[in-house]
Amino acid sequence: MSPRRRAVPPSRTVEESWAGANEAKADKLRRNSLQRQARRRGLELRHTAYGYALIDAARNRIDDRNDLTLDDVESLLARG
Repeated sequence: MSPRRRAVPPSRTVEESWAGANEAKADKLRRNSLQRQARRRGLELRHTAYGYALIDAARNRIDDRNDLTLDDVESLLARG
């Protein structure tokens, strides 16, 4: 039996694929950086169904929020 050949679906141009990959990598690096900053302050950055939450050592949410964006997290960490 010969193996079946499958038609390759049309793909986006290389530039579009690389741009999306670069954006995803930048987001991941930013999130990792914010996680490290939070750990230095004794906090934990957790992903929730609604966004992000900063958790303190007593397992309480900072500002009682679980819908933070990365921008929100960054400003909370900057405030100290």
